[in-house]
Amino acid sequence: MTPDSLTQTRTARWTGGFFHNRETACREKMIPHMWEILQNKELCHSWENFLIAAGEAEGEHSGPPFHDGDFYKWLEAASRLYGSRDDSYWNILLDSIIELIGRVQRKDGYIFTYDAIMKRNKGRSEALDNDLNFEVYNMGHLMSAGCVHYAQTGKRALLDMGEKAADYLSGQFSTLDSARTAICPSHYMGLAQLYRATSDEKYLDLLEDLMALRDSVPEGTDDNQDRIPLKKHREIVGHAVRANYLYAGLCDLYNERDDKAYREVLESVWTDLTTRKLYITGGCGALYDGVSPYGCDEYDYIQRTHQSYGRPYELPNSNGYNETCGAIGFYLWNYRMAVSLNEGKYGDEMEKALYNSVFSGISIAGDRYFYTNALRCLDHQPQPLKWFRHRAEYLTSFCCPPNVLRTIAETSDMMCTHLNDGLAILLYGEAEIQVNLNNDTSCRLKIHTDYPWSGNIRITVQESPEEAGFPVYLRIPSWAESHTTRVNGTNTAEPVERGFIRIFKTWQPGDEIILDLPMDAVLLESNPMVEESRNHLALKRGPLVYCLESCDLPEGCSIDQCYISPESVFTPRRTEIDGLDVVLLDTELWYTDNGAWNREELYRPYRTMKFRKIKASMIPYFAWDNRREGEMTVWLPSYTG
Repeated sequence: MTPDSLTQTRTARWTGGFFHNRETACREKMIPHMWEILQNKELCHSWENFLIAAGEAEGEHSGPPFHDGDFYKWLEAASRLYGSRDDSYWNILLDSIIELIGRVQRKDGYIFTYDAIMKRNKGRSEALDNDLNFEVYNMGHLMSAGCVHYAQTGKRALLDMGEKAADYLSGQFSTLDSARTAICPSHYMGLAQLYRATSDEKYLDLLEDLMALRDSVPEGTDDNQDRIPLKKHREIVGHAVRANYLYAGLCDLYNERDDKAYREVLESVWTDLTTRKLYITGGCGALYDGVSPYGCDEYDYIQRTHQSYGRPYELPNSNGYNETCGAIGFYLWNYRMAVSLNEGKYGDEMEKALYNSVFSGISIAGDRYFYTNALRCLDHQPQPLKWFRHRAEYLTSFCCPPNVLRTIAETSDMMCTHLNDGLAILLYGEAEIQVNLNNDTSCRLKIHTDYPWSGNIRITVQESPEEAGFPVYLRIPSWAESHTTRVNGTNTAEPVERGFIRIFKTWQPGDEIILDLPMDAVLLESNPMVEESRNHLALKRGPLVYCLESCDLPEGCSIDQCYISPESVFTPRRTEIDGLDVVLLDTELWYTDNGAWNREELYRPYRTMKFRKIKASMIPYFAWDNRREGEMTVWLPSYTG
């Protein structure tokens, strides 16, 4: 059963706790604040481009060509969190925005503000002339926004625009010589969403044709994952966002057409990523720039790559790229894998990416953003990087911030799925779930939990018809070395199979399942092939990766002189950062005053280190850079003295 058809047979909503806090912040602060940014023509020009294209303003197009897609992502988030609410201001605003966008779209379905403005100002069109104009990427996000708006409001205007855009693409890509515009392929997921929203097979057919079309791209590149035929893919290469969007869309296609060759691709590439190229935080795409294929002696085949996966185990910390959109693509891909292949390990990776590399992309207050998410930040790093090392109020490449918003807005839609004959819970949080049964009745479940700060999860049956029997599948995270379950107070011992335990009962109101997961702080080491973290340790508690921030060190102490002992004790402490409840871990580190390095000194004679203990606190990685600018590291060298 496919992801969006599942939402027709069960609905879920956050009612409290961490996810509800983030969803509320998204609705009350993030979306309105971003609307101000998008309207600010001196800063962003995204909405101004639509106004000019529709004839409501005069001027030239400004900003990157993917600004349209950025706007559609924001529109998708706003549609999800306001569309079904009794909020006249936002619903009137959304209707007016959609009406204006409709005036920009051509009758044949093509829509791109840059081209519309050129046509208006200079009388000529350059539709699909430039591979890097992102028109198809923009249209893919229009499709997704249309499906979400329709699901929340029942209104077809934006959905109709998405369908018209898809019909335009169908006409353009009807032959095998037009496959050049598939960069950052959001339209793969968009077409699958259109198919599920409309039940029209032509969108699924188009998705299948576009996947096949990739094999005919002349002079394909590793950067765009089209150098070799798709069904021969076994390793993940090139631009991380493009790759993750590709495989998420491919998983949508596999889910509907069940091509076993595609399954082999998905499983092989996923394994390559998760066992050799993925950061501990779920961050994706280690390199700002690189070359591919590595080590090739045929120089004509060497290609530049950008925002890219690197060699196996090539995971730099200070210079790690980890674009926020890459983590979102990984999260979306893993949700589809969990639905398609019915394995809990994909839910583990969803959780890892979401908590540690998606939420890190936006400040807790919701008004500052990361484009990249490195695992180490020092005050005096010598190399300039394209993106600021701390969160910024605006990014000139504004693709990640609205992508974070739509992801937060839709987390409840991906918290659970149907598995075989029952309900599988993928993400744990305070929530209500309504399960629609085959006999046109429903069962309502309530989840009580303080996850991810606590591992106690209590599921109560609130409403259930007589003889409502179905299994509930609980994901047992791979990080949990043990777990206990009780049903109505009685311990159970169901085996973990494919990452889930299965609990079957004829449910009655008041029935209760309790799952306890350990929330011990655990020190992790990396494969020794990961050279930058060799002999280093990282701290994890439950699904959360922790880091050390300089503001949690004694005055005058530098992060690069801190060591952590494998015998360290970590004491949880509840606190708030910008109004969000978090759990810090208080501990002691070993500190060496072995003399600061001269920045012009590359090597020096070894000096015997003298260590002393210092008190410190570790914070969740996603929460760093919310108090004041300073240093940060996830990995600390191991002290074994």
